[in-house]
Amino acid sequence: MAECHQAWSIVATDAMPSSWVDQVTQVIDWPAATPPRHAAQLLWQRGFRDLGQLRGFLDPHQYAPTAAAAFGDDMQWAVQRLLQACDRTEKVAIWGDFDADGVTATAVLWDGLGQLFTPHDQLRYFIPNRLTDSHGLNRHGLETLAAWGCSLVVTCDTGSTSLAELTYAGELGLDVIVTDHHTLPPRRPPVVAIINPRSLPWQHPLATLSGVAVAYKLVEALYQALPEPPTYPVESLLDLVAIGLIADLVELRGDSRYLAQVGIEHLQRHVQPGHDSRRPGIAALLRFCKRMGDRPTDISFGIGPRINAVSRIHGDASFCVELLTSPDPDQCQRLAAEAELANSRRKALQRDVMAQVEQQLAAVDLATSHAIVLANEQWPAGVLGLVAGQVAQRYGRPTLLLRLDPEPPEGSDTIRLARGSARSVQGLDLYQLMQDHSHLLHHFGGHPQAAGLSLPAENVPLLAAALNRQLREQLGPLSLAPPLPVDLVVTVAELGKSLFRQLKLLEPYGMGNPVPRLLVRQAWFTNGCHRNIRDLQGGKLRYIKTEFMLWDDTAQQGFPGEWWGHYQDELPPGRCDALVELDFDAYKRAAIRCDWWRLGRLRDLDDSAAVVGAMLMDQRQSQEMVSALSSTTLVVDQCPRPGGVATLVAEATAEQRPLALAYGPPSSAAPLDTWTMLVGMAKYLSRVGKPVRRSHLLERLQICDRSLDIGLDCLTTMGFTIQPEGPELIIQQRSQPLTPGRIRPFLAALQEEAFRRHYFYQVPPEILQTMAQQSLN
Repeated sequence: MAECHQAWSIVATDAMPSSWVDQVTQVIDWPAATPPRHAAQLLWQRGFRDLGQLRGFLDPHQYAPTAAAAFGDDMQWAVQRLLQACDRTEKVAIWGDFDADGVTATAVLWDGLGQLFTPHDQLRYFIPNRLTDSHGLNRHGLETLAAWGCSLVVTCDTGSTSLAELTYAGELGLDVIVTDHHTLPPRRPPVVAIINPRSLPWQHPLATLSGVAVAYKLVEALYQALPEPPTYPVESLLDLVAIGLIADLVELRGDSRYLAQVGIEHLQRHVQPGHDSRRPGIAALLRFCKRMGDRPTDISFGIGPRINAVSRIHGDASFCVELLTSPDPDQCQRLAAEAELANSRRKALQRDVMAQVEQQLAAVDLATSHAIVLANEQWPAGVLGLVAGQVAQRYGRPTLLLRLDPEPPEGSDTIRLARGSARSVQGLDLYQLMQDHSHLLHHFGGHPQAAGLSLPAENVPLLAAALNRQLREQLGPLSLAPPLPVDLVVTVAELGKSLFRQLKLLEPYGMGNPVPRLLVRQAWFTNGCHRNIRDLQGGKLRYIKTEFMLWDDTAQQGFPGEWWGHYQDELPPGRCDALVELDFDAYKRAAIRCDWWRLGRLRDLDDSAAVVGAMLMDQRQSQEMVSALSSTTLVVDQCPRPGGVATLVAEATAEQRPLALAYGPPSSAAPLDTWTMLVGMAKYLSRVGKPVRRSHLLERLQICDRSLDIGLDCLTTMGFTIQPEGPELIIQQRSQPLTPGRIRPFLAALQEEAFRRHYFYQVPPEILQTMAQQSLN
């Protein structure tokens, strides 16, 4: 969550007729005494106004799914070739991809084809390594499959644009069936069949299938062509289909929505009492993420990130197929635990890279930059797509984040490459942008909203300049990102189970049907408390969340919420407008995630600049006069966080109270001296066995919460254990030698904090007034 400097606007639509609420009530069989007004309004705004289609949209059992034969000749050719391979006992290989859609697509074919071909003897799968290979086919993998004796390769979620590799496969004597959903090549590749929904009209009910759904339709067509049905029907694969569909960036409409809905019904059976799960790996993943499998968010925030994290951290995602398909509970429990640990590591890396990106952006003139292109030698490639998505959303610009390969040896002919990920913003086709500048690239592929790419390192500045030039010509003068759409304006009193049930009717959400944003006006936060997240082994990650209660004037009691990746002292003081999403939290209660807030504005004041100037008192150099201030004055005796002065001024202005800046000069202690003091305190507390309050450590060390957390993290890497005990901490020392190199994060945090304190102690009050005025406009 952050203060939103991006505009937001309530979704505009023509007036909803009163009869519409009654009609929706009847369609969904909702109690007439409490009509679902919010759900009806949301449906009307999003254009779901045909009652006949609405029934199939809300209830998958009233939807007529499209036959696999709609893919035409290519589907027929693919089925015929698979039947031929079965009759001739040929060896068949599945070529998958390393993200959740590709992994589940591989699992669908592994399970689906495994009823016709003997696994491991006649059937095997190959998934590229995320950290060493790119998306798509590659020569060394094809050579491995040819050496195994394979004669037929079936791709899933990949292969459409691998023209050179497909030609090479033919030279190796391999027939290829491509199942994919990415961009089609300009000419048909040399394959047996290419099954890709992009060949269909955009309004076709199969047009938005993801890779796993295309693989499912192939198995569906194959089973229909068999003289006798297999042991397990094709519907037994739908749990895998739901995971891949919801985890991927596709629009959930038509058959995509239908498959996701019925797939979730299959998914939740894995944790039902008495159900003999055929996939204990899915049941184990659901237990680790503490979810029941009955919600799309159980996939998007639970299973999906854990599957993706394996390749992001380890590169090789192959064992995820075994995790999703093995019938061995013990093995699946072990593999699920590995996925859980990988996801914990991914969270910490993502946060670290995001902080480094923010540091680099401080040197970028965003006022003249239409695209963000950044590179670094140290960034882990596996999380760059996630961070690029965060940056693109926050700054409203397409974002490319690249990891630079090491410099090749002197005299070497090896080209130094930059490899990474790109994410776009609404309305901008990223894939086309990459296509327009393909002469600068080594390789790229992906969607209009997301792409992976590599290019010679020397071309990075050229690509950045070219993208900015093209976007400047297309878009004209740089404007802010499009306003954030607000779907519904609600009060805290309206938050809860009834509203949750109404919003759940439109699930699963995704592209074309996004999660509703709810605006709560003039709200405020209380009971903020942050904590570090611990991984499966009890290790504390540098990844935090703040829990809070949200109030407004309608609330009888506060409503719970979570804010990931931030500290409690970053919660806005006073009243604000908040954009929230309603969901369930870890305690199985209705709760909100609040990602954006904007400080409450003054009412009935025409000249806010004059008010700001009159209310701001600078007592930084004369703190002895603070005691003489009025009791109504809001006194700031601690150096605020970046942007905090403007926040405090806005709070005081809204409450019509004067504000006194009365914090003293920054500490002159050197960072290394502060570290020495922290280590000394830790040793003493360990020796005497006494707990200590955080507030005591903060006061003694004269540092902020964030710096203290980083310091405690450094202590844990150097032989100390730190356990929370209520409001206190218990610090104990193990017998492990201290390593000075491990304190660099703490020293860097102290230097950053010292710079901030010095700035806010020296900055003229006129600058602070300007900052405050900008926050009110």
